[in-house]
Amino acid sequence: MYLRTIQRKNKDGSVVRYVQLAHNVWDPVKQQSTAQVVHSFGREDQLDRAGLERLAGSINRYLGIDQPVAVGDPGRDGDGPMGLRPVASRPAGGGWLLDGIWGQLEIDKTLKKLLTGRRLDTSVERVLFMLVANRALAPGDHKSKLASMTWAKSVQLPDVGDLGEDPNVCYRAMDFLLEVEDTLAESVYWATADLLDLEVDLLLFDTTSTYWQIEREDPAPDDQDPELQPDTPVDGEPERTAGFRSRGASKDFRSDLPQIVVGLAVTRTGIPIRVWCWPGNTGDSPLIRQVKKDLKAWKLGRVIWVADRGFTSETNRRYLQRGGGHYIMGEKLRSGSKEAQQALKRQGRYRGVAGNLQVKQVVLDDGTMRDRFVICRNPDEAERDATIRGQIVEQLEAAIDGSDQLTATKRSELAGALRTRPAYNRFLRTTKSGLLRIDRGAITADAKLDGKFLLRTSDPTLTPEDIALGYKQLLEVERGWRDLKLYLDLRPIYHQLEDRIRAHVLLCWLALLVTRIAETATGDTWRNLRHELNQLAAIEHAGNVGHLVETTQPTGRHEQIFDAVGIKTPPRFLDITPA
Repeated sequence: MYLRTIQRKNKDGSVVRYVQLAHNVWDPVKQQSTAQVVHSFGREDQLDRAGLERLAGSINRYLGIDQPVAVGDPGRDGDGPMGLRPVASRPAGGGWLLDGIWGQLEIDKTLKKLLTGRRLDTSVERVLFMLVANRALAPGDHKSKLASMTWAKSVQLPDVGDLGEDPNVCYRAMDFLLEVEDTLAESVYWATADLLDLEVDLLLFDTTSTYWQIEREDPAPDDQDPELQPDTPVDGEPERTAGFRSRGASKDFRSDLPQIVVGLAVTRTGIPIRVWCWPGNTGDSPLIRQVKKDLKAWKLGRVIWVADRGFTSETNRRYLQRGGGHYIMGEKLRSGSKEAQQALKRQGRYRGVAGNLQVKQVVLDDGTMRDRFVICRNPDEAERDATIRGQIVEQLEAAIDGSDQLTATKRSELAGALRTRPAYNRFLRTTKSGLLRIDRGAITADAKLDGKFLLRTSDPTLTPEDIALGYKQLLEVERGWRDLKLYLDLRPIYHQLEDRIRAHVLLCWLALLVTRIAETATGDTWRNLRHELNQLAAIEHAGNVGHLVETTQPTGRHEQIFDAVGIKTPPRFLDITPA
């Protein structure tokens, strides 16, 4: 016999669970064992737990099994021969929730399946879970893998035992994670799509960079030891022209330091489905072609790619249209491109969409290309742009005031210094006689672009409103970058080898994935959830009778969080080991 729970869903969407005592009987017709209910204890939220404890005690007494004595029982304060004393307390709620989401995504099953036939122990899966949980629950406690292993002893993580003191356990797990990256990413995606009922018709992609506090770059591929080089890039990947950690256009404004480029693909609901890494000098333009190639095997169907202005090259646009795909991309207003100028010259009325956003559609058709442009305008941003431009012009006027009295050489030096600042260079002109003046024509032309941004799409069915709102969903990617850098500590990175750096980024992606699913289900930020879940603790008792790990009583908020995610709250007793 055994206890089991069943659930029933009401018309209002709420779920009611029932506890039953059952046993298995053989069904000769079905030729299989079926469950037969012996007794129903009623609804789980109305369960008489004290009655169940008395029943368990009665069974234990009949079998001659000594029962653990709870702290605070009459006449037993923990000092007697049968008493139990609390010896440790560890946070348990966060680890239990993350492990539940880890199981919902079937990451544990996938990793264990991929471990079949390898010489690695199945505990590698638990090591990887520990590293991801460490990243999500205590971002500051991972300056080394040994520090992560020490942290694991201070929290209650399901089925994560003592990992010892050898950090190579973590490094072997990271090497395995990198080896199975493609298979794991696809498996996690389909599990996520099934769990959240995702409709992937809009895929957002963007890149960022992360740097190291070192001055030395990695050597170029031609200068590296062939045995230490990573696998040769597959077709579609950018050609390697520098080492992995190299200087490039930094999005953190640290071009003086070596960096890598990180790409993230996100659904419209903010679920990160995959992450990529490239050398630090890689430009944005060729990256999206590799991303589409890597996701081609996933058979996503009709996908509209949404990307920022850095990916708007004609080669990228035509590549994304292969196989019936489409795109929504930002277009640089001040790029001077023929299409952008034509779109801005077309007459038409703006109409309001969400909030104070206004849109106007323009279609350009030259016989070989038919792209739709949507000009978006935000009146509040227009006022802000005008204010900023006024401040720039005022500063520029003060900088060139009195320059007419300078020598030609000094004026040239001043002009050169001012033109190094793009904001000043836009509105500065030099007369034929070498005098410095404000370019009033440039100010007038710039004022026409206040509060505007230009979008380009190849999809003929989307409305201008959908195009504008779809592009605004790129904020979900920006939120992912913010969370990775601020809350999950993507940086600083202490690894030096390329493979370890890539595995580190994968761990951060998995941490972002499980925390984002928790946020989506609960409607709350992970920062708040983490603080709340840390209040649910596991209390370890020890004494002459044995060892006992008991969880504190979950609060109403704890139950709301676990119910929203679809995970049962931790049981009262996590471990009972008689002496």
